[in-house]
This record gives sequence, C-alpha cells and structure tokens, in this order.
Amino acid sequence: MKFHWKVLLWMLAGVLVGVGMQFGLEGRATIGAGLTPVEGGLQIESLGGPSANSKGLEKGDVIRAVILDRGGEEQQELEPRSVEEFAQAIDQVGNGAVVWVRTGGPEPVSINLELDPGSRRAQWIAPFEFLADIFMALLKMLIVPIVLTSIINGVASVGELKDLRRMGLKTFAYYVSTSLLAVVLGQVLVNMIQPGKGARLGLSAVEADTFASDHSFWGVLKRMIPDNIFQSFGQNGQMLQVIFFALLFGYFITQSASPHRERMRDFFVSAFEVMLRMAQGVLSLLPYGVFCLMVRVVAKTGLAAFEPLFLYMLTVTAALLLHSCVTLPIVLRVFGRLSPVRWFKAMSPALMTAFSTSSSSMTLPVTMETVEHRGRVSNKVTSFTLPLGATINMDGTALYECIGVIFLAQYYQSLGAFELTLGVQAIVVLMALLASIGAAGIPSAGLVMMLTILSTLGLPIEGAALLLAVDRPLDMLRTVVNIWSDSCGAAVIARSEGEEGPTLAGAPAGG
Repeated sequence: MKFHWKVLLWMLAGVLVGVGMQFGLEGRATIGAGLTPVEGGLQIESLGGPSANSKGLEKGDVIRAVILDRGGEEQQELEPRSVEEFAQAIDQVGNGAVVWVRTGGPEPVSINLELDPGSRRAQWIAPFEFLADIFMALLKMLIVPIVLTSIINGVASVGELKDLRRMGLKTFAYYVSTSLLAVVLGQVLVNMIQPGKGARLGLSAVEADTFASDHSFWGVLKRMIPDNIFQSFGQNGQMLQVIFFALLFGYFITQSASPHRERMRDFFVSAFEVMLRMAQGVLSLLPYGVFCLMVRVVAKTGLAAFEPLFLYMLTVTAALLLHSCVTLPIVLRVFGRLSPVRWFKAMSPALMTAFSTSSSSMTLPVTMETVEHRGRVSNKVTSFTLPLGATINMDGTALYECIGVIFLAQYYQSLGAFELTLGVQAIVVLMALLASIGAAGIPSAGLVMMLTILSTLGLPIEGAALLLAVDRPLDMLRTVVNIWSDSCGAAVIARSEGEEGPTLAGAPAGG
C-alpha cells in the first residue's frame, strides 16, 4: 500500500474512534476554575486548567457574562447566576472552542475550553494523548540537526558554482525572487481570508510567552546573532540563531582552502544524508502519529475542528493556483519571452510525476529529461539549474509554511495568547523563505521546517501536527508548484543565455 493511502486510512480510523468516544463517553467542557455565586455573577475561587493560561483572569475576579460566537452573526451574551447556568452556557460552545467572559474590565477575556480531566472520556483519551506527545517529541528532536545540516550543505553546494558565476547568479536570483513572491502572496491571502481567526482547533493554550518582548522586525534581527551557539542548539526557540550560524558556516566553508573545504563539505553532505534517513524513519511513524492526534482532537472537540481546516485548505490551494497560474506565467512571458500554455504542455510529464510522488528529489530525473527533450533546453543549463532547484527552490513549500504558521498564529491570537504584529509576520516571511531553502525534497518534509518557525515564535508545535490531517493533497499540489517553478527557471535562464530551443518547446528533440 502506498504511504499516502496508509496515512489517509489511519487518519480516518482516528476520526472514527474519536467520534465514537465523543458520543459514547461522558465529558463536559470546562474552564478549569472554581466558581462561587456572588451578587452580579460568579466569583473565581481557584484557577487551573485552561483558565490558568489566560492573561486576563485572576483569582477573585467576578464573571458577569459569557459571550458566545463573539463577532459572529449569532453572537449572544448570557448572564449566568449559578454554576449550573454557567456550565450550560459553555456546553453550547463545546470543548476546544473559544469562549469570552466579562469580568468588569474594559475588554472581555478569551478562554480556550478544554475537556474536564476527571471525565470518562478524558481518561480514555489519555493513552492516545501520551502516544501523540511521543510522536511530537520525535519531531522536535529533528528540528535543530536537520536545519543545521541542510542549510550548511545547501550553502556550501552553492559555493561550488564559481566556475559558472554568471549563470549561478541569475539562477540564484530567480529562485530567491520567485520564492519570495510566493511567500508574500501567501501572506496576503491568509490575512485577507483569516482562516485561523476564532477557529475551534482544540489545541492547548500557549503556556508562556517564549517569544521575546520586542516583537519588532529589527528587534528579532538583532537577536539573530547568538551569544553562545551551543546554547542555541539546545533550544528550539532559538532557531533563527541556528539558521544565521548555518548560513555563515556554509559560506565560510566555501572560502576555506583545500583540503579543509572538501573535508568539511563532504562531512556535512554525509551528515545531511544521515539526518534525511532519520527524518524518513520518524516520518514513517506518521500514520500512527496522525491516528493518535485525530483521536485526541476529535474525541475532545468533535468534527468542528475540520471546519477551519477546510478554510485553511482553500486558502493554501488558492495561493498555489495564483502563484502557478498568474505569477510564474508572467515571469515566463516577461523574462523568458515564452508561451506559458505551451511550456506547461511540454512540462506535463514532470508535473504529473510530481503530483503522484510528492517529492521534488524523486521527480528530478523526470524533470531533467522533460526540460531537456520536450523543453529543448541545453544540457548545460538543465544539469546546472534543476538539481540546484530541487534543493533550494521550493515556492510551494515556502508559501505553504507561511500560510500554515500565520493560520496557527491567528488562532492563538484569537485566544488572546499571542500578538501577531506586522513585525512578527515579516519574520515569518523571512523564515519561510530560509526554511524552504533548507527543506528536503521528500514527502511531508515541509512539516519539519514549519516546526522551526513555530518554535522561533514560541508557539506549540502540535498545531503543525494537526495540519497533517489535510496535508497530503496540499503536499501533492505544492510539489507540482515546486517543479513548475524549477522548469520555468530553466527556461528563463536558457533564454537569458541566448538559447532559442525553448521557443520550440514540445517538439521532438531531433525535430
């Protein structure tokens, strides 16, 4: 059985088990606070659970009203005067949702409802939650070593292109520019649609603001330089420092004299290969990890968590379509002076292979064959641009990571647990671009790189694992966009080198 079908079947099994627990086992929503009726509302006597993570609730506060569906068409404000009335009010929302309460302050306070830990359903969920946490720990384990080795390896490889300096500069400029356009397009769409605002995902609240107090773009850039790189290696939240160090280290490998340059390059090529194998080993557990995550989420919240995920899928799909059908064709027409429709038809074998394998690396032989023989690009250009593109040019992956991270940040912002400023979004854009360069060309590799960005922002990484529920079709689509961008790049570079072959794209190589 193909791996993606296995993931899908285990995901569906997790949904079914979760639905069975949802309807077969008792479990109520709670804010985890001890309440006592007083004049005008309910006074908080003790705090715990989800309410303990709320920045706006304190012991002694009086809950005077509960706001349901805040900002929506069906918004209503209830004034419970007993614990039973309060429980009935939050039962209308359910576990994993956001409820807003008025405590007498100028603004209502948001709380992410959770399942009562003493209920039967919570006890049945506990083993699946334990296994899901183990899977997430394995993913966390990969973050620092795979990012470090992949970026050093990528930068050191780019340094080998001195002999083809002109073509190398043009190729690198194309790859960075199209990836940046993809990321910015994703950022614009996710801010317009806002799929994460008020979403009901059933994720735990942010326990601490691990993102530094200075959220500005310049503040984060200042913190890019590590005081102690070994200390940064031990903290997933310091990934920007690890990336900065990896970029410098890879560059200075290329500036070192022989035999040290070759030795260090070979070492990191080998280290990256080992980390790639380790990542594939951990990702082989993906079906079972997804199963446990689906059981946990669906058993706690029901199927409501999939509604915002559907809107998230539409956002990513729309951005991928716009980038592949508008942005890249314009680049191909303006800079390559080629017909996008004709080039697309010529590239169809590579694009179909990309869709079925979800792997840029596995598609590379087909891409090179298609670009050279159907696209009539010289071997000199294809052998130079396409292997490099399969390593560092990931337009679809960069776009997906940007949308995914901002989607989750919008969710946590709606809980009042995170501030999504323009400075933070600028860092997301920059890191999505850098992470896409370091992403391996294997299925679901974008997940590992998304964890890097979430860790830097101080957000829980379990949100990225939840996105795995809808990742497979998006993975197939973004791989197609990656390969489409690579092929367009080869055509643009070939035309800039004076080649006329691409104008005859689709004709037999010997015709």
